[in-house]
Amino acid sequence: MVFRPTATAAALLTLLAALASTGCASLSEPTEQTVLVQTVLDHRQISGVGCVLYNDAGKWFVNTPGRVTLRKSSAPLRIDCKKEGEGWAYERVDPKPNGNLWGNLVLTAGVGYFIDQNTGAGYDFPSTLTVIMRPLEGRDELPPPSPGVTLY
Repeated sequence: MVFRPTATAAALLTLLAALASTGCASLSEPTEQTVLVQTVLDHRQISGVGCVLYNDAGKWFVNTPGRVTLRKSSAPLRIDCKKEGEGWAYERVDPKPNGNLWGNLVLTAGVGYFIDQNTGAGYDFPSTLTVIMRPLEGRDELPPPSPGVTLY
């Protein structure tokens, strides 16, 4: 017995093959993104601030204002900045789902969605990250420790 698909089955197989070969953001969207980091203190931009950006995909360093290429993720991006004698900042930036994430949910019956969720390709951070610095009022004032850091 030989399987001979009907015209409807052949059309459905052709459509499924076409959908399987397109629509994955993980195949067409990058998993990295370049962002500009700038710092502001008392309504003025300050330069030369050292910042550490990190999420579950890695850790990156930049002096502001500056550009850094980071790995995208569905997890928040943490930004920890400090300039001796000037101030400090600790902020969290949540990623936003991009259009490909939702397209993959529909086109790949959810498979592409889970791939993009795990690789970060379905998410974007703002292209410019403006970090508001807090001034150092006195020598005894220290910024709060980064998560996972214990002070004795």
